[in-house]
Formats: sequence, C-alpha cells, structure tokens
Amino acid sequence: MIDTLRLTAEEAAGLLERGEVSGDELADSYLEAIEARDSELHAYLHVVGERGEGVPIAHKDVITTKGIPTTAGSRILEGYTPVFDSTVAARCKAAGLPIIGKTNLDEFAMGSSTENSAYGPSHNPWDPERVPGGSSGGSAAAVAGGLAPWALGTDTGGSVKQPASLCGVVGLRPTYGTVSRYGIVAFASSLDQVGPITKTVRDNARLY
Repeated sequence: MIDTLRLTAEEAAGLLERGEVSGDELADSYLEAIEARDSELHAYLHVVGERGEGVPIAHKDVITTKGIPTTAGSRILEGYTPVFDSTVAARCKAAGLPIIGKTNLDEFAMGSSTENSAYGPSHNPWDPERVPGGSSGGSAAAVAGGLAPWALGTDTGGSVKQPASLCGVVGLRPTYGTVSRYGIVAFASSLDQVGPITKTVRDNARLY
C-alpha cells in the first residue's frame, strides 16, 4: 500500500529505482487516490493515467499536451485536443514522467482562487470549505492532497506561489526565460512562467 499523501517525488523515484514498485503500481496508487478523493477536491479536469517507468506528473490545463484535451478551464476550448506537445510537456515525456492528468484552474488563468473555472471550483485538501488559491489551484490541491507526486503550474502574477502557499506545498516561479513557454495558453506572454509545484524543496529542484 503506497501512502500517496505523504510520499514525495524523490521517495517515489527511489521506490522505482530499487524495484520495490513498478511504474504501473505507482501510477495505479495515484489513480486510486484520485478516484477516492477528487470528487471532493475537483483538482483534475482530465484524468489520463499514462503508464511509464517514471514518477507521474500532473499538468495545469493550459499546458498543451499532444492527444490530450487542453481547455484552459474554459468552455471556449472544450473538445480541443492539441496535435503537438508544449516544450515542458515534451521534456517531461523525454524524462520518462507519464502524465497522470490535467489540473483545474481559473479560466484562462485569470483568477486567484480556482473558483472561476468554467468546470467548477477546486477545493483546498486541508479544508475543502476553503479555496486552494489560483490560478494553479488544481495543481497545488493535487500535490497537497496526494493525488499527484508533483505538478506543473503557470505563474503570471503569483499563480504558482500563492496556491502553493495556501495548500502548504512548495511552488517556484522561475527566472524569466529559463523555462520555455512554447505551447502554453497565454494570459500575458511577457509575464507568464511555467513553474513546479511539489511537496518539498528537493522535489522542486529536481523537477525544475
């Protein structure tokens, strides 16, 4: 039994490297956690559950993913399935990180609570009566709630740092230009940055 609520991405990688669990078993543990709790948290818009030998990752649903819906939390893009990967999705794929799902957000990342998603709000895992912050609230809630070992969000004016703070996890807004924005649904392209959301600083450095 894998305790996804407390497991860090570094610890998950260790389990895989030592052969204590398979990639399928690790992915299944997170899918079971999603099935058990996401009806309460609504962290995900699309559950994918890709298989692989790496640590699964969740992507905020402004990150373009080939063959997987990308809605930016809006009905405008409902049904849109990209034919290419964003650079960050391609790099995660190249690193062997299977996509577990696409996370909820304020529509087109315009908000700070994830209450403005066209698909309904996300909730804070520590108190579902409270917001998880935003706009990357789904990614922060997924990591804090044990529904993903780590996740990517985007930050224009605090949309990684603020939900990470509200959910008690670690969020980083990288220096402008260090992480490619190619394939990201833009809010303000000269300000948008893709950043990691993780349980620990070590996990954050590893994903960054």
